[in-house]
Parts: sequence; structure tokens; C-alpha cells
Amino acid sequence: MKTLDWAVLVFVLLFIVIYGIYKSKKVKTSASFLGGKSNPWWMVGLSIMATQASAITFLSTPGQAYHDGLGFVQFYFGLPLAMVILCVWVLPKFFKMNVLTAYEYLEKRFGLSTRILTAILFLIQRGLAAGITVFAPAIILSTILGWNLMVTNIVIGALVTLYTLVGGTEAVSQTQKQQMIVIFIGMFLAFFLIVHKLPLDLNDALLYSGQMGKINPVSFEFDMNNRYNIWSAFLGGTFLFLSYFGTDQSQVQRYLTGKSLKEARLGLLFNGLFKIPMQFFILFIGVMVFVFFQFEKTPLNFNPLSQKLENTAAYQTLNTEFNQVHEDKKQKIIEWKSGHSEEVMSELKVLQAKEITIRKDVKTLIDKEAPEIESNDKDYVFIYYILNYLPTGIVGLLIAVILSAAMSSTSSELNALATTTVVDIYKRNFAPNISEKNI
Repeated sequence: MKTLDWAVLVFVLLFIVIYGIYKSKKVKTSASFLGGKSNPWWMVGLSIMATQASAITFLSTPGQAYHDGLGFVQFYFGLPLAMVILCVWVLPKFFKMNVLTAYEYLEKRFGLSTRILTAILFLIQRGLAAGITVFAPAIILSTILGWNLMVTNIVIGALVTLYTLVGGTEAVSQTQKQQMIVIFIGMFLAFFLIVHKLPLDLNDALLYSGQMGKINPVSFEFDMNNRYNIWSAFLGGTFLFLSYFGTDQSQVQRYLTGKSLKEARLGLLFNGLFKIPMQFFILFIGVMVFVFFQFEKTPLNFNPLSQKLENTAAYQTLNTEFNQVHEDKKQKIIEWKSGHSEEVMSELKVLQAKEITIRKDVKTLIDKEAPEIESNDKDYVFIYYILNYLPTGIVGLLIAVILSAAMSSTSSELNALATTTVVDIYKRNFAPNISEKNI
């Protein structure tokens, strides 16, 4: 990263933090856990999306599409149905009982023991998840950029903790609004820049990637070994999203900040309708990265730590084969472009199959010779493209996108952990008569 990239990165992150604290409202009662219940539907929707979209979404999803195409988008097909069910049957109960947490509702329905058990389970699993939300992208960024892993974790965690502690729920909502703006700007810039750099026009890029099996958003095949198809989306996905958005306080707290039941419903429906196009767009960027790298030499494995094996005889043999396949494929694509010959496309598919086999052999080699290195490199594909092919300044912006996503998810988790601890554990069991001012 160059000086301009660092300047953009620091400016964006500091602006988000300072803006969130500045815009937060100082509510001196338990209503502050819900930001004074003053958010309009669009802010509720953005906050819900920001909570769900972690840094791994923007690091791994393009890499997922690079390897496997658009099929992952089916994972979200059950989301709109889950949002409708929650809007009709769950949200009215939460608002009617005026609860602060989902577990407060469970006590009124099933008793105190159920509330305490579910609250404790949430604190454990979401506490662990909050650490992973920061740690996972920090590992990738420290590996690629050479950052100190501990320092990266501390800086991200400190920034999030600062505005979450000082500004509370309102600061979380305000920062998530800015974070989503940064994320959308960054991803659209990444898309337009990669399309601009493609040696093929967009129509040829779509046709080529489709022939290579990358344009495959829907699969109707009932296959128990296939994780992503229309059946798993509507059967498993719907119940998964019902449990996450209906019982996980990090999400429940987001839509309870709506200033009315109507606003909360609209926010949830906005998330249900907009999430699928957003994920499709991120995956589509990965498909374009795939087309771009048909003309650019890539490493055998995108994880830079795999370079430790590059001096071994086995690695060099595979690299020689890979280079030859890459050059043959590039020439064949140019030949195919002139006439869209089916015969040439058949030859390209053979070459693509050879490349996939070589990459699998490299992963097997890594697992055997250096098992401490992560051989699954999908998390490193998009960041490799960013750092090596995007202009100065844009690199800093997209790194800010990744860190903003990590911060947006973590802030909601910290906010929900604090609310559950105070409301469901401390106030309910140890200080039932505590005043609103002292909560």
C-alpha cells in the first residue's frame, strides 16, 4: 500500500467513528439500548444488512464465485420468505410487549429459566463469533499486507469498542449507515474498474464465463451432496434465517430500533428484497475476476504463504505445467473471440479442466508438505486482485470496505452483548429495582 492508500484508509475509518459518535443521541434511560426507537425503515434495513455482512462477505464471496460461480447466491433464496414470516407473526409480539431483547419475550411466554438459559447461550456463542468476526479478516490482511496480526486485531477492536461504548446503539446505527455507503461505493468502483480492464467486452465475458460454468445461479437438481441448490435454499435457508433474525439479539436489536412496527417491518422487508441482489452483485464481481485472470498470470495458490514451497521440485513441475496451460488458454480465448467457435470452446474446457486439476494438486502438496498453511485460497483471490491491479487510492478505499464490514458486524454484536448482559442477566436477576438512570 502506498501513502495515498493509507491516507484514504485512515480518513474513511476515522470519519466513520467520529461521525457516529457525533450523531449519537444521549438517551439516559433503558431506551438507549434501542437508540430511542427513532430509526426510519431505511436505516433499520441498512443496519440489518451491515450486521449480517461481515468482512468475510467481501473477502471470500468473490473468491467463491471465482472457483464455483454464482451458485452460492441460492443460499439467500429463503431470506425473503423468512422476513415475511417474521413481519407477520413475530414483530407484532415484540412491539406489543415492548421488549428490549428477544429473551425478555421468552420469559413472558415460557418463564424465567428459559430466558436466562437462552440469554447465556447467546452471550457465549455471539461472544465467540464477535472475536472471529475481527480475527478472520485480520489473519488474511496481515498475511497479504504484512501487518502485525495482534496490532491489526487491537486497532479494529479498539475503534469498534470506542464508538459502541461512547455512542451506544445510536452510534452503531449511524456508523453502519456510513459503512454501508462506503461498502457500496467501493464495490461499484471495483466492478466498473474490472469491466473496464477486461480484454473481452462484457457480452463475450458473460458468454465465456457461462460456458465455463460460472453463470449458474439456480440449480434444481436434488443432490444431498450439493450444498447450494433451490431445495436447500428454501428448506434449510428459510429456517436458518428465521432463527438468526428472529432470536439472535444482534439482529433483533437492529429492527427494534425502528420508530414503529411499520418502520421495523419495512426495514426487514428491505433487507429480504435487497440482500439477494447485493450478494449476486458481489458474486458477479468474482466471476469478472475469473474472466480477467484468464489473461493475467496468477499464482498457483493465492495464499502468499504457499510461496514457501515454490523452490521444491514438485511445485516447480506443477508451475511449469500451469504456465503452459495458461498460455495455451489465453491464445485459445483470443481465437474463440473472433468467431465463438464451439470446437475452440471445447478445447478451452479441456484446458480449464487441466488448470483445475493442477490447482487441486497444489492444494494436496501444501496439505502434505506444509499443513500449517491454509490451502483453500478463496479468501485471498479478491484481495490479490485489489492489491495488484487497482489504482492507488482505490486500494485504500477497498481495504477500508473490508475493515468497515468487520467493524459494522462487530459493533452490533458488542451492542447486543451489552444489552443482553445488562437487561437479561444483571437487571432481571441482581438489580430488579434499579432506576432507569442508573442502568
